[in-house]
Amino acid sequence: MALSELNRRRWRNFRRNKRAFWSLIIFAVLFVTAMCAELVANDKPILVSYRGEWRVPAYNFYPETAFGGDFRTEAIYSDEAVQCLIVTGGREECWDEPEALIEAVANGTSDIPAEEQGWMIWPPIPYHYSTVNNVGTAPSAPDANHWLGTDNTARDVTARIIYGFRISILFTLIVTVIASTLGIAAGAVQGYFGGRTDLIFQRLLEIWSSTPSLYVIIILFAILGRSFWLLVFVTILFGWPALTGVVRAEFLRARNFEYVRAARALGVSDRKIMFRHILPNAMVATLTMLPFVVTGTISGLAALDYLGYGLPASAPSLGELALQAKQNLQAPWLAFSAFFTFAIMLSLLVFIFEGVRDAFDPRKTFR
Repeated sequence: MALSELNRRRWRNFRRNKRAFWSLIIFAVLFVTAMCAELVANDKPILVSYRGEWRVPAYNFYPETAFGGDFRTEAIYSDEAVQCLIVTGGREECWDEPEALIEAVANGTSDIPAEEQGWMIWPPIPYHYSTVNNVGTAPSAPDANHWLGTDNTARDVTARIIYGFRISILFTLIVTVIASTLGIAAGAVQGYFGGRTDLIFQRLLEIWSSTPSLYVIIILFAILGRSFWLLVFVTILFGWPALTGVVRAEFLRARNFEYVRAARALGVSDRKIMFRHILPNAMVATLTMLPFVVTGTISGLAALDYLGYGLPASAPSLGELALQAKQNLQAPWLAFSAFFTFAIMLSLLVFIFEGVRDAFDPRKTFR
């Protein structure tokens, strides 16, 4: 669909803000990379050719029996015997001398027909130490195999950051969109109708905002167990009032403007007046607060993970990486990795929303 003249003007203003525009490009590259994390950092091959058939272990489950093995459990692709089964087409000799068979296929000296030989494409970053032979103590310092070192369970820090970045951004997007929608709708109703509606809403907000959310999270996690979607639900439950006050103030100010009175006189419904006429004029103040909501959501998730009340222990988390940095002061690369990841991620988001706010501000001009 073609953009309206107003939206084209906003896009031009956003592009003229170089800091915001380049922050958006950098963030988009990082986000796309994180969304394809399985293709970038994984213990499983991206693509496998076995007896002429293509398989994608990075996204699909394949038992060992699918490659001529004996077990119905998922194939351990870092095991030399499994690798030998793949490249040799499922030869039984792989259980006795896998290294010799793999080397023979690689050198072209094997008597196995070419149509039965297979190959694997691995991601550039191994997720766990098991895909690298020369592993020392954990946590280990950065080297050629692990660009940012490993954590205290020998997991690659670079891979953990990529997966943790994805979880943090997806969590923030889901929470921010739903919580902001609820908060804006509640603030619009309060400010537009005012009177008793506003009074009742304000008292309910005061009671709800004083509820200790951390205790509620601890209780729910103790009863239901830790999970991503439960944490999203609880965060939305206590996060939606963040924008309510700002939107309420803008609607209280604008509901008596001349264009609103004219719309009422013409018989325009309250819903159209609220969301088609008043809300666009309240977007600048709303977008001014939105960066604080986004950064607060990311920081809140990291804080809960740091305290042990966030995502499950098996989930890659930036807050858990910060906790490991505190527990392993002899491994400064953990602290530097966590700090720079948070600093870069939050700075990019703030710069982007700053540009969006200026683009929506009709009084802002760019040369």
